[in-house]
Amino acid sequence: MQINRRWFQRIFLTVLIEPHMKKLLVFISTICLLQLSYAQKEGAPKYAEIIDQSLLQKHLAIIASDEMEGRETGTEGQRKAAAYIQDFFKEIGLKQPDNANDYQQMYPLYQDRIDKVKLSVNGKEALFGTDYLVSLMNSSAGKFEGKEVVFVGYGIDDLKYSDYKNLHVKGKMVAFFMGEPKADGQYFLGDAAGRSSSWTYPGIPDKLAAAKQHGAIGAFVISPTASSFSSRSVENAKETAVYFPKADSRNYKLPFVQLNHNFAQKILGASVSEYIATATTHAAFKPTDYKIVKTKVEYKLKMNRKTVMASNVLGLVEGSDKKEEYVFITAHYDHLGIRNGVVYNGADDDGSGTVSIMAIAKAFAQAKADGHGPRRTVVIMAVSGEEKGLWGSEYYSDHPIYPLDKTSVDLNIDMIGRVDTERKKDDTLNYVYVVGNDKISSDLPVISEGVNEKYTKLVLDYKFDDPKDPNRIYFRSDHYNFARKGVPVLFYYDGMLKSDYHQPTDDIEKINFSLMQKRAQLVFNTAWEMANREEMLKRDIPLSTATR
Repeated sequence: MQINRRWFQRIFLTVLIEPHMKKLLVFISTICLLQLSYAQKEGAPKYAEIIDQSLLQKHLAIIASDEMEGRETGTEGQRKAAAYIQDFFKEIGLKQPDNANDYQQMYPLYQDRIDKVKLSVNGKEALFGTDYLVSLMNSSAGKFEGKEVVFVGYGIDDLKYSDYKNLHVKGKMVAFFMGEPKADGQYFLGDAAGRSSSWTYPGIPDKLAAAKQHGAIGAFVISPTASSFSSRSVENAKETAVYFPKADSRNYKLPFVQLNHNFAQKILGASVSEYIATATTHAAFKPTDYKIVKTKVEYKLKMNRKTVMASNVLGLVEGSDKKEEYVFITAHYDHLGIRNGVVYNGADDDGSGTVSIMAIAKAFAQAKADGHGPRRTVVIMAVSGEEKGLWGSEYYSDHPIYPLDKTSVDLNIDMIGRVDTERKKDDTLNYVYVVGNDKISSDLPVISEGVNEKYTKLVLDYKFDDPKDPNRIYFRSDHYNFARKGVPVLFYYDGMLKSDYHQPTDDIEKINFSLMQKRAQLVFNTAWEMANREEMLKRDIPLSTATR
């Protein structure tokens, strides 16, 4: 059914000449409701009923079981979970995506191990694990030889503070301390809250990049607080955990080693004790502290690299007249794995989201089978690597199977199975946090709130959309990698940041399936509207508000 254009024009002109704005607002609201009613069709409530508690509980009992080994990305547990989700997508009749390996978009992870390493100073070989350590995650294989080491304080090169003023390090090695200086008790390179800047966390990559930009051939890094190395840090230095190869991850890398305090003194001289005192108190170094030391250094590192494959699991319900446009529904299926022999099952984080998108997929698949399929193609994507740093969604957004400019929206679910233990309101059994509502598209709140009012009547809480949110929730789940590419997003979340969050006690027994069902039905109904409306969502809010 379409709205009669002449009827629309007559009413619109009548409203324009009406002096009372109230009637105009009523008119606009009526039109919105008419559009919503059209787009929802008669099928939305019927198919939402497929998302029931028994279905959610059935799949969560498997996804969050010990058999899945905590689903850590790059492990056998993650691969088991991927296979389970893939088999379910096949069973309910989801179509395999283009360019996917049997419903899975594979992406590489790396793991590095020391093959050979040697450091000698003035002809004497240093002892690995005693005198020095190598950080394989931040270093690069290679070698350097030099006769001069330049002490560059904290190794910072910033407009507000630079350790490189009047220093020439091209072709030389540099030595610097971890950390950054304070002024009046505050990190003056940090933020308004007094927290340190990126020069401290993660710190070393920025400092290596600065050294490399100034022409240094290698670096020595000193911790002001750790005079020696623990046995655990020595073992961890020999091999990395699996990691995701960021696009620019090798640009800053420079061969470097971390020195203990005694060995640092052998390289830089007796002044090291004074330097340590300065760095420990976060004071600024004096101009006289920076110096060049004549020291012959030879360093060589050879690494072996292993590639480990991880995957995102995708299935789609093909659209009808708008099948070249896409609505994504996402949740991450990975968790923390096994630690000290204990399985972290992640029932809420994000088993709840994983089984919710599986149930939503079944609802859309049934609608399609009954001849009521969506106009746009609906893509259900279970993402891995979220707990490691949004790896899987970053890979997808950089290697999209479907055009991002034709992706109308991403609805992301990350933890909707619990009641926030910190929420002290009388709506604790009838709420969901919605994030991203005021960013990228002005269509988001109109559709989201309209669907919720018509069907689920949950309390939509926008607490985490506050730009001052100290938890920065908007940036911490997979929707962000769609948002940074300009795709409108909504993120559904229960707010659990304490209690069992990232603990081995995040188990299925603590899930509120009644509330979880209602939240999942809200996502389905919202997706249904967005998949069937006439236009894709507008992108009319500056992207900077969603990516900073």
